[in-house]
Amino acid sequence: MKLVLTLALLALPLPSMAQTAAADTPLQTAGGVAYHQPGGWTRSVEGAATIFAAPEGTLQVAVVEVGAAADASEAATKAWATFKPNVARTVRLATPEAPGEGWEERVAFSYESAPSEQRVSAALALRRGTDWTVMITDGSEAIANKRSSAVNLIRQSLRPAGYERENFAGKEAHPLTPERVQLLRDFVEESARALEVPGVGLALIDDGEVVWQGGIGVRALGSDDPVTARTKFMIASNTKGMATLLLSVLADEGRLRWDQKVTELYPPFRLGSDEVTRSVEVRHLVCACTGLPRKDFAFILADRGAPATDTFRQLALTQPTSGFGELFQYNNLMASAAGYLGGHLAYPGMELGAAFDLAMKTRIFDPLDMNDTSFDLSFGESGDWARPHGYDVDGRMTVMSNRFNHLVEPHRPAGGAWSSAADMARYVQLELSKGLTPEGRRLVSEANLLERRRHTVSLGENAWYGMGLMERIEWGIPVVTHGGTLQGYHSTFYALPEAGIGAVILTNADTGPALFAPFLRRLLEVVYDGRPEAAQAIAPAAARLKAANAARRERLTIPGDPEVLASLAAAYRSPEGLNLTIADRDGGKYLVAGFIEGPVATRRNSDGTMSIVSVAPGGIGVDALVGTSEGKRTLLIRDSQHEYLYTEVE
Repeated sequence: MKLVLTLALLALPLPSMAQTAAADTPLQTAGGVAYHQPGGWTRSVEGAATIFAAPEGTLQVAVVEVGAAADASEAATKAWATFKPNVARTVRLATPEAPGEGWEERVAFSYESAPSEQRVSAALALRRGTDWTVMITDGSEAIANKRSSAVNLIRQSLRPAGYERENFAGKEAHPLTPERVQLLRDFVEESARALEVPGVGLALIDDGEVVWQGGIGVRALGSDDPVTARTKFMIASNTKGMATLLLSVLADEGRLRWDQKVTELYPPFRLGSDEVTRSVEVRHLVCACTGLPRKDFAFILADRGAPATDTFRQLALTQPTSGFGELFQYNNLMASAAGYLGGHLAYPGMELGAAFDLAMKTRIFDPLDMNDTSFDLSFGESGDWARPHGYDVDGRMTVMSNRFNHLVEPHRPAGGAWSSAADMARYVQLELSKGLTPEGRRLVSEANLLERRRHTVSLGENAWYGMGLMERIEWGIPVVTHGGTLQGYHSTFYALPEAGIGAVILTNADTGPALFAPFLRRLLEVVYDGRPEAAQAIAPAAARLKAANAARRERLTIPGDPEVLASLAAAYRSPEGLNLTIADRDGGKYLVAGFIEGPVATRRNSDGTMSIVSVAPGGIGVDALVGTSEGKRTLLIRDSQHEYLYTEVE
């Protein structure tokens, strides 16, 4: 009996010693599945599971080689049994993703968790032939957000044994002839229809010239007004690259150095950490590398009417959550500070907001003849402009008010510009020409324009953040890009410096981002005669968006639970001075919290607690846990790394 037991124990797979990588390292599982181990993460192997642990120890990613399974659901179940056999997880949502990267089938799973857990729990099942590999992400939601680039690195680098990725490096780029332009226009039109995007502004550039610019679809549902090349959209975070372009021009003028301390140029600049404050150079303001986390709810939930100086007030209250230069953490307030610094240096005697607006007009927009581009909300919301759209609570695409997006005005260097496809094309032409306007005038030196593309922190596999710009290597081709996101407006541009080709896409719906990555793939297919894979990504993306909305709706009670609604106070306030009110309107409760407002639904959570949820159209709203503290009613709102506790006001 002892002998049998001993032999049985010896037959069990033994866990490997944990190994920590000093830098991102390409490796393979025992079965030959390729992956990258993120730098600073530890790796151990326990049977069929390769397990990565974040430095904080509260987040794990497991890659489990399951082998044969009847379907993705069974594969995910088997993977959990291998990784955490004593943990039961309930599937909240299962959605197919497009095949690719050697995988013939991909299905994503998200799992139920209670708000108090503050946990992320997800799986991605990947099939090649009859064998399944499953990636599980499980642990602290805050750390998952903080370490998102490392999690992305593992996910993006997973490829089946023996797979060789298509590579266009060294291939000749075909010019964008009218026939090839038509292929791209057809792709955008068909994809927009499938994704229910009402309107798209599109521009295509080749060899320094705009070969096509115009619109697809309409400015607003229910209207026949077409999108044109001059239709204005909010471009959101694509403003950041324009703001750093201003800094590049000011560097040419000798008004700043990239390595100059910010406090030398603007003494009031402060962060929550004195050490980081002293370390911040001009180049760090938009590098997403200072360790300051995203803190958007601080201004989303704020009252209207804040001045430009509010950017600096909020930064002084923001503590870093990672080391300086350690990893990618996107912070809109830092980007806002960069733009306002530029305005201050250009016009030191003016109010910060007015100085920035004037500096952008005189140094960037006017020299580039970008006549549709402005930070003026009244100008943007007039004439030929696209209205924002999003799903309502029942999954219908609908026109939305643009009031929510006014939140960016006090912090507009981070995302407040309006622009058109025609104007954005001129901006991309400048990037491709390394500082020359389309007419051949030198606007900015090549050195200072390219400084914005210098790699600072990793975004994932072969992707890096610079200063308001990203650079990626996609199928062997360098791509300069950045995206922009506000409610109902989503934008991107792609510049292929080696080929001299560029593209601009502006959309007026929250489903717009699902078009962007497939479009880049289609652009490369058209330019380099690649395998036709882009189109297969659209239908799964459309289905995933619908399924996510339906899953959210299924958990909500509309109208809200009468008992819960009756228990709410009329007014709440947080220690940060944020206000939230709940009033009777149209036979139900209506919530206003800063720039978020809408009818109130309720949701019973998996742990029995109750939450109230605002259900106006669009993807951003209040999700607040109902509670009490010291005998007073409370509402708790969380983002990934912060929480805001509201207490009733008597």
